[in-house]
Amino acid sequence: MMICVIWAVMWTTLPVFKASDGTAYALHGPQGAPAVVLIHGLGLSSQFWEAHLPALSARYRVLTYDLFGHETSAAAREDLSLKVFSEQISGMLQETALGPAHLVGFSIGGMINRRFAMDHPDMLRSLVIVNSPHDRGTDMQAAVEERARKALDKGAMATMAAALDRWFTPEFLTSGTDAPARVTDWRLAADPVSYGQSAWVLAHGVRELIRPSPAIRHPALVITCENDTGSTPDMSHEIASEIAGAQSLIVPKLKHLGMMEDPEAFTAPILKFLNAQPFS
Repeated sequence: MMICVIWAVMWTTLPVFKASDGTAYALHGPQGAPAVVLIHGLGLSSQFWEAHLPALSARYRVLTYDLFGHETSAAAREDLSLKVFSEQISGMLQETALGPAHLVGFSIGGMINRRFAMDHPDMLRSLVIVNSPHDRGTDMQAAVEERARKALDKGAMATMAAALDRWFTPEFLTSGTDAPARVTDWRLAADPVSYGQSAWVLAHGVRELIRPSPAIRHPALVITCENDTGSTPDMSHEIASEIAGAQSLIVPKLKHLGMMEDPEAFTAPILKFLNAQPFS
């Protein structure tokens, strides 16, 4: 528990910068080390990564940021799309002069980093795609689109109660954890229009990532949880099959927000993968 408290204090005292497009970001770890960009999910926050940062930033220059219209980032100047989110990262990498980076993306973040690989292959070292959707099939696609319509019409909280049950195991939800409250606060902090548009991107953006063209040729690790009903193991295997040489990993028992429930189950394989890439 003490570690968690210390991490929270560290997070709140980090200097936060603003890019020219209004993106709020922070930098962690040794200057000059290979860059890692962490991309959070829909309705979340860059604080989503706080349990993973000590290990990652010990070896890498880590950039955390808020998606457009989330937490402390400004809304985008145009309607949101995977392309717009991809350009958000490109702009930060150019302004910070971090050079080519490893991109670790959770959920919609794993869609954004795939889009970035297609748009800016020269700015990318490798991809880690975590709990991210792919071809959903007719029934699941219809359900996701319906949730996106609710978000557009009724706001970010319209689907929250059901979402918590999809995201966390029952044991974790009854353990006294503050994770559900934090996730709720992050969603409430999102700009309503940006959240609704982002939900629509999450629903429809997968179509431009199936059998990606141009092909993604970078090293890739694809991770999901055994009981993630929205980003299933089959989807992760399918994503990996469409990226030459990609690895896939299924974390047992957990659901969509397993990264919050058991951070080490993700940090360890992510670090193992990153450390296996050329360091220079």
